[in-house]
Amino acid sequence: MELEKSMAFKEPTFQERAALAAQTKQAALDKLRAKPPADEAVVAQQREARLAREAAAARIAAEKRAARELEKTLKKEEAAARIAATAPAPKLSDAEQKAIRDAKYAARKNRVGRR
Repeated sequence: MELEKSMAFKEPTFQERAALAAQTKQAALDKLRAKPPADEAVVAQQREARLAREAAAARIAAEKRAARELEKTLKKEEAAARIAATAPAPKLSDAEQKAIRDAKYAARKNRVGRR
């Protein structure tokens, strides 16, 4: 008895599935054809809104790009300033070094002589 009740479900045949698919397709086509045509004023308004959004997005992207470029330039300048600050003093010529050494010697001689 239980076996007979479980066998009550019948799988649809290929023809039944094909007919159901055709009906579904026809219903979708009918729904599409029943749709009213687009109003030109509404379409134009939507197009203008889309163009305005695209222009705003382009402007924001350009501002971000400019900000990134400015930040990159500032970082390069800071790095250059840091390098310049840590760079060794320029080499002096022999005559300049001798003049500095003589001045230091004379200053020391004057300090020692005052005691």
